Amino acid sequence: MMSATTVGPLHKSEPLAVGFVLLHRFTLLPFAAFLDCLRLAADEGDRSRQVRCHWTFMASAGNEVLSSCGAAISPCLSFQDPGAFDYIVVVGGVQDDHDRLDTRAHAYLRQAAEAGVPLVGLCTGVFALIQAGLMKERRCCVSWYHHRDMIQRFPAIQPVADRLFIDDGDRLTCAGGAAAADLAAYLVERHLGKAWAMKSLNIMLLDEARAGTHPQPQPVVFGKIEDRVVRRAIAVLEQHLGEAIAMDALSERVGTSRRNLERRFREILGVGPQKFARDLRLRYGLWLLHYTGKSITEIGERCGFADTAHFSRHFRSAFGATPSEMRKRASEPGSDRVDPFFLHIDGRPTL
Repeated sequence: MMSATTVGPLHKSEPLAVGFVLLHRFTLLPFAAFLDCLRLAADEGDRSRQVRCHWTFMASAGNEVLSSCGAAISPCLSFQDPGAFDYIVVVGGVQDDHDRLDTRAHAYLRQAAEAGVPLVGLCTGVFALIQAGLMKERRCCVSWYHHRDMIQRFPAIQPVADRLFIDDGDRLTCAGGAAAADLAAYLVERHLGKAWAMKSLNIMLLDEARAGTHPQPQPVVFGKIEDRVVRRAIAVLEQHLGEAIAMDALSERVGTSRRNLERRFREILGVGPQKFARDLRLRYGLWLLHYTGKSITEIGERCGFADTAHFSRHFRSAFGATPSEMRKRASEPGSDRVDPFFLHIDGRPTL
């Protein structure tokens, strides 16, 4: 069994053993991404034999489990001795039924924790770890999409939504989605070596594993823009929230002239592309103030502003308060949080 504080690779002769706890209506993508990374590292080629990695599917009832998309995993075993695993991975389900608690799964997770087995919360699996009482005074990684739900349901928990996963020793939490493959590759490299992790990722058509600190893609624009040039320009701006893109460069990227781009933005959105881009970056800064512990200087830099004064001046102009004042308001009980889909476009931008 690995130590929770181990740093660096743990190349060992025994297979990497992982137990999956599948909750009702679990999310299929993070489960499949994590599992396929193990499967491809387990054997030569694509033969799927459990040679270097072993995995076991478990559920409270010990039978098939229905995923959120309707696909079922079968067969599943009842809960096995946690000491047989290097990790136990809990894959969470849809969060539309908060009263549905899998008490047997929670008890098993507590048993595993007492046995010193590292626990992994994939996607909403972290909610189960919290409900089982296993995340006190722990950092907790969650998808930006579930961040608001978490702070409302568990105000004592401090979730992080600006990275892919967190390795906190014997607790590992992952935002879910495709990031589950990054976390699995991280563990495969630790136990079996980088070559096996890269083999899995390459077959999965992924260039390389992203580090846990890699930022989650944040939601920015939600709405319909029919003009293809404007839509493409917005997509480029979304991908470059950390820098101020020159309008000539933006025009070239979308295959039009600067004059035509400015005209289309004004006709469709009521503002020029330069102001729209700055408002987009400011709104991203507002999100970071609410949902991360980054300093105001770090946030200004991450949003592409030259210095803190430059960021604060534009921020106050847009929101009527300085970044410090806004962060203080956000910490007050009952204060409104920023909607994750924080820039809705319906004809015109709204701030």
